[in-house]
Amino acid sequence: MTANQQIHLEQVRQEVTWVMRQKAMYPDKNWREMQMPEDDEGTHFGAFLPDKLAGVVSLFNEGDDFQFRKLAVDPTLQRQGIGSAILNYITQYAVENGAHRLWCNARVDAMAFYARHGFAETAKHFTRDGIDYVVMEKYLKTADEMA
Repeated sequence: MTANQQIHLEQVRQEVTWVMRQKAMYPDKNWREMQMPEDDEGTHFGAFLPDKLAGVVSLFNEGDDFQFRKLAVDPTLQRQGIGSAILNYITQYAVENGAHRLWCNARVDAMAFYARHGFAETAKHFTRDGIDYVVMEKYLKTADEMA
């Protein structure tokens, strides 16, 4: 059985995301440094396997524009469908909550992953803390448009 078949996603407290963010994205930093000032305004999700937390993501919205940040999967569990399950879950959540556009600041080395899920590269590229990023976006049909 693949991890994707066993995964359970649910909304979690922001503190749950911090340890996974550190483990998967910033191993040289302390987990206490993982809090973003915007976390208080976000909706946070955890992806769970039967025995542990496997991944996290934080979702922020302004009107019908939804941004996800810090999608992180446990490094020992990557390439098992967990990231895809998280992305599918938050896409559906965003649609159900009136999103028209879902976007992220993708690490350049993760562009192919997001492209496989229908995200398009924009002209917005930048570097932060030595990491190259590109804004990727996906326009969504609202729940009304799908009916």
